[in-house]
Amino acid sequence: MTETVWRQCLAIPSAWTGGGREIVRTPALEITNLGKRFGDKAAVDDLSLRVPAGAFFGLVGPNGAGKTTTLSMAVGLLRPDSGTVRVEGLDVWADPIPARTRLGVLPDGLALPERLTGRELLVFLGRLRGLAPPVAAARADELLDILDLAAADRTLVIDYSTGMRKKVGLAAALLHGPSLLVLDEPFEAVDPVSALTIQAMLRRFTAGGGTVVLSSHVMATVEQLCDHVAVVHRGRIAAAGPLDQVRAGSTLEQRFVDLVGAGLDLTRSPSWLAS
Repeated sequence: MTETVWRQCLAIPSAWTGGGREIVRTPALEITNLGKRFGDKAAVDDLSLRVPAGAFFGLVGPNGAGKTTTLSMAVGLLRPDSGTVRVEGLDVWADPIPARTRLGVLPDGLALPERLTGRELLVFLGRLRGLAPPVAAARADELLDILDLAAADRTLVIDYSTGMRKKVGLAAALLHGPSLLVLDEPFEAVDPVSALTIQAMLRRFTAGGGTVVLSSHVMATVEQLCDHVAVVHRGRIAAAGPLDQVRAGSTLEQRFVDLVGAGLDLTRSPSWLAS
């Protein structure tokens, strides 16, 4: 498959590796007995999760449930206290370079070099990933165009809006043609038109054999995009599996409330607001 075909179908990894994608029989991501404590608090508590290759996998949970901590450990940004993480069978901590080569990551609280333009940033990151200068430049230009950032290609990142930062961060995650994308709140602060563009890209990515893991608080988005889902609550997996299995005949939102909203009272509000 050529770069021209990729431009037509956005089957990114297959195009950028210069051939057909090898079928991965092992899970794209396998987390086993993962644990992390901050002082007396167990942020992640013996958490295990398998993400099948080719899945569009949603990770949902209330604030403070441990989603971001789990994803940070899964991609090698935060060392776990216990447990293992494997990407396509490779241990993220014991064999980090080949494991992380397969990863494209959009982390929470993304920090970017702010004195570079968006194009300079992508070309720089592409060179760090080992891409030849012409390839890095061509991919940067194409991603900026697809994500509606081409008009700001000479704007410094420090002057980017929150949504623009999110989009250039996603471009950076895609740039080297990973086989597994791990995205923490990828649609946060992104305008509706750009969100639709990103959704189409991610669908084509999984259609081409790639795997996406994303966290989100928007149940409708997860339900619309994902074929697998896991609900995280108090650092553990409350439910996980194919979307239909997890929602068990209900909506994902209702199932989420049933799993993590014990004792929820929707009649309460400040007394002065009712007067």
